[in-house]
Amino acid sequence: MRHLLKILIVAVLVFILSACNFLEYEVGNLKEELAGRTMLIQSYDEDSQLIDRIQGESISVNADRKFAIKDSEGNTVEKSSVLNITVGGKQMLHVGSSLLAFESGLSNLFEEYSQKVDIKNFDRSVPFLNRLVNDLQNATVGKSKIVLIRSQSGQPLATFAGDDVSYFATDIDKSTALLIDGKFLLIYRCDYTIYDTELLQ
Repeated sequence: MRHLLKILIVAVLVFILSACNFLEYEVGNLKEELAGRTMLIQSYDEDSQLIDRIQGESISVNADRKFAIKDSEGNTVEKSSVLNITVGGKQMLHVGSSLLAFESGLSNLFEEYSQKVDIKNFDRSVPFLNRLVNDLQNATVGKSKIVLIRSQSGQPLATFAGDDVSYFATDIDKSTALLIDGKFLLIYRCDYTIYDTELLQ
């Protein structure tokens, strides 16, 4: 019981004293709404072959809310999966194929390396406590992680890695947002796995 109390106290202190990745994520979203981000947008077919590539400044990626399904009271029942993208004030709509949008300075390691993952970890742990600590770290300081991304048919597509990685839900259906060492990444309609770096060592 004392061990559990110590872990909870440490977790709370980490949450209070650490720089908050959630706040950084929200500030980044506000910046995107006001000025946009300098980003690279790439879409892929089922075989992870590049369809198009757009790079620019003042880019904003949002759900086109006209396509969200709402009930009679106006509550969202199903989020929109249509992306409304602006690039320097010009509009682009996208739906269906896998898409990555990531800030300048973030490198897709898959373009340089291709590797398969084989995990053999037999360490005993307390799953509830691990989840609690991992969730707190995700919201505050992040964690060293590797992100392997695949197309919808399971073909390897991209790999990102960072020392300070956190992930977030978005208002876009079938998408996940990440902060990787302070840089934004949007994963849309892709399969992915996020590993603690230590798990692969």
